[in-house]
Amino acid sequence: MAKFKYKLQNVLDIKYRMEDQAKAVFASAQAKLDEEEAKRDHLINRRLEYEKRGRELREEILNLADMRDNDRAIENIKEQISEQEKHVESARKAVEQARIRLTDAMQERKIHEKLKENSFEEFKHEVNAAESKEVDELVSYTYGERIKANNQVKDNIQDG
Repeated sequence: MAKFKYKLQNVLDIKYRMEDQAKAVFASAQAKLDEEEAKRDHLINRRLEYEKRGRELREEILNLADMRDNDRAIENIKEQISEQEKHVESARKAVEQARIRLTDAMQERKIHEKLKENSFEEFKHEVNAAESKEVDELVSYTYGERIKANNQVKDNIQDG
């Protein structure tokens, strides 16, 4: 029996590698997004602590210097949060771009897998057709030999 060999196997292998690379890039981008979001969340928690401390300072004996320092710290942390939001958004865009590339790579791989599957089905059809042809030829040959043998027996009987 003939062995199936897909002509574009090298292309399919490349598509698998491209998909694996796209998965790695996506995972890296997602990890970076998670990291940036964690930094932002940490800054937000610090801001909340400063705001809480500011309320406590206003309830205690008024110390203007501490209150001013606290207000500056809150403004500073707000700026840091704003800057961090930009980093988060940038990381989010990178994740989306990586997702698109991964989706494209997966689609290309699936297309080539389908082409391979179709090629294999065609191969099986050709093999079945060849085997059917062989069987038909064998049956025809056997039938022809049987007819010859019967004719020889008839001739021998008529001669004898």
